[in-house]
Amino acid sequence: MVVEDEEPLADAIARGLRREGMAVDIALNGDDGHEKASITRYDVVLLDRDLPGMSGDDLCKEIVASGELTRVLMLTASGTVSDRVEGLSLGADDYLSKPFAFPELVARVRALGRRATPAAPPLLIAGDVELDPARRTVRRAGGPVELTRKEFGVLEVLLSAKGAVVSSEELLERVWDENADPFTTTVRVTVMTLRKKLGEPGIIETVVGSGYRVRDAGTKTE
Repeated sequence: MVVEDEEPLADAIARGLRREGMAVDIALNGDDGHEKASITRYDVVLLDRDLPGMSGDDLCKEIVASGELTRVLMLTASGTVSDRVEGLSLGADDYLSKPFAFPELVARVRALGRRATPAAPPLLIAGDVELDPARRTVRRAGGPVELTRKEFGVLEVLLSAKGAVVSSEELLERVWDENADPFTTTVRVTVMTLRKKLGEPGIIETVVGSGYRVRDAGTKTE
């Protein structure tokens, strides 16, 4: 989530991170950011310190106090040593002064994201389908399967559920972001193309009225 009251900057950051394959929500004030953080467990929050409503400092303390794995990257126009020390003392995980180079921001977000995500099993499997979360690869019967980022994300969520049903709404939330229209056919179309690429026999089942699941999903080490 990007919490930044300068809307053009917030939009620019979000567009850039989405081009890097990340799902991004935006909050333009501290109160909105607090509400969204209380509903969704974000991997990383990019947080401006100087916000209308709840301050960035207070929001940072709330996120840290929640006990979630969410990592906080503070963005601020103040780049002095004392400002950085103060921000980090509030519980922020990293600090970046404005203006910043976007490639550096991406690198820092990815690094924090790895720390915010529980350790993934070496391989997620279902039958002869193997997904490697670390290498971002999928293989079936030993051969590679080329997937788009969204197809990979859907398969990863379904395999991680270990046979439990995952709703379309949860897939939208986990793989896309708040800009995704819940009334579109985005999930259904992505699942359809994913099935075609995985081939037969099919491993993704449709549970009418509930969502999708992969039976006999599990993990194994290499």
